[in-house]
Amino acid sequence: MKNPTKILKPGLLALVLMFTLGAFAQVKYSSKNGLNLVVSGTSTLHDWDMKSSQGSFDASFTFNAAGAVTAITGLSFTTPANALKSGKDAMDKNAYKALKIDKNPNVSFTAATTTITAATATDFTVKAVGKLNIAGAPVDAEIIATGKINADKSITVTGAKKISMKDYGMTPPSFMMGTIKTGNDVTLKFDLKLSK
Repeated sequence: MKNPTKILKPGLLALVLMFTLGAFAQVKYSSKNGLNLVVSGTSTLHDWDMKSSQGSFDASFTFNAAGAVTAITGLSFTTPANALKSGKDAMDKNAYKALKIDKNPNVSFTAATTTITAATATDFTVKAVGKLNIAGAPVDAEIIATGKINADKSITVTGAKKISMKDYGMTPPSFMMGTIKTGNDVTLKFDLKLSK
C-alpha cells in the first residue's frame, strides 16, 4: 500500500502554489480611449486652460486575494505637447514655444517608485516618485493620485500636480507685446480610465 503522506505532499504543494500565485496577480493596464488632461494657469487678464485627450499610460497592477491593489510597477505616461489646446490659436502658439515642442514634442512622467495606500477593497491612493519631463527638462517629481477599481474591472485614476514653469527652464508665455503675462505656476490635472 502506498504511503498516504507521499501522495498528499505533491497535492498540498500544488495547492500552496495555486494559492500563492492567485493571491498576488499582476495585470498590465493601459489607457486606450479614456484619457483627459487639463493644464490650468493664470494671467494678468484671466485664468486659462489647455486640454488634451491624447496620450498613453502603462503600468502593471498587483492585486491581492481580495482583489485590492497592493503595488504598481512600470508606471509611465506620455502625451504629445501639441495635443494641448486652449481653443485660441495665438495662445496655443505661445504655449508651444514655451514648451519647446520643436525639440521636445512630448510631456512625460516615468515613476521610479510607487507607494500604495488602500482605503477600501476598491479605492486606493498612489504616491509615484519619478521624473516629470516637460520642455526637455526631466525634473524629480512626486505625484499623488486616487484610484478606484470599477465594476467592469477597469481602473479610474485622478489627480493633480502643481508645477513651476521656471523649474523646467520655461519662460511663461506673454501676449499683446508683453502686456498680458501668464503666471509662472500651472496645475496639471489628469483623469484616466485604464483597462487590461
